[in-house]
Amino acid sequence: MLRSFFIYLSKATWAQKLITNWGFAWRMASRFVAGETCADAIRAIRELNEKGINATLDHLGEHTSTVEEADRATEDILAILNEIDQAGIRANVSIKLTQIGMGLDEEICRRNLVRILDQVRKHGNFVRIDMEDTPYTDVTLDTFYSMLQRGFSVNQVGMVVQSYLYRTEADVRKLLEYNTPLRLVKGAYKEPPDKAFPKKADVDATFDLLTKLTIDAALKIEANQVSADGRVPPIPAIATHDEKRIAFAKQYAEKAGLPKEALEFQMLFGIRRDLQEQLVKQGYPVRVYVPFGTHWYPYYMRRLAERPANIWFFVSNYFKK
Repeated sequence: MLRSFFIYLSKATWAQKLITNWGFAWRMASRFVAGETCADAIRAIRELNEKGINATLDHLGEHTSTVEEADRATEDILAILNEIDQAGIRANVSIKLTQIGMGLDEEICRRNLVRILDQVRKHGNFVRIDMEDTPYTDVTLDTFYSMLQRGFSVNQVGMVVQSYLYRTEADVRKLLEYNTPLRLVKGAYKEPPDKAFPKKADVDATFDLLTKLTIDAALKIEANQVSADGRVPPIPAIATHDEKRIAFAKQYAEKAGLPKEALEFQMLFGIRRDLQEQLVKQGYPVRVYVPFGTHWYPYYMRRLAERPANIWFFVSNYFKK
């Protein structure tokens, strides 16, 4: 019930107008959003880099409603890639396709994505395509494959996959045929029971299965590890704060013989800093997802919606270093 409520709030214009005017809401969100400007995010990433942690930079925004908005979002992403290069930070970029026009016109979206990937290629960087809710799953995957057909490499573009969807195992097996770097997440949208596992135990079991598949795929590729500049990730990116899932990944990788350098763990900005630093000390690559921008509201609501327990989780983390 609470999850559905927060998903509803994430899309409700009236709620966004109301809640974003509450100072308390921004004070809470600002612990988990690096700031409203790219300069804010770069400062946060420098601090992470100093601790041996890489980053993925995300300019928050989605579901643009006009071609002009989609083009402007694309220009912002191009500027971010330039800023990363000029700052010399260890970071890559994450994008949502609805931010650059997917909900308007597929060709507009693909045109904008080609522009972004041309810039990625120029700077030797990497962009991760986020997975949104199921109305966009097929078109997102089709768009990714179309970029490979245009000559872009999996060293330049990767995907996010969600373990709560029934279809994801089949999608992952196909993506791994191309050695696609995959960010494994559980999923943060409200999906019907015919598309997503309703039980947490099934979501966790699928997450572990996908972890195994990505580790097995990584074993087949020589020198599959984070690039020296911290930008290009290995195939497995285990994106969770769930210590049981992390322990499973570590144990399976060790048993399979995958070097620590080839298994990346990813977490959200402002959450479990202790665990991030612990994994770095153990020799694993760690990457923190660093969101920034004025469109923080939907992101923040979805984080609360992922699990009702996150409401207390976020409140407790607000007071916890």
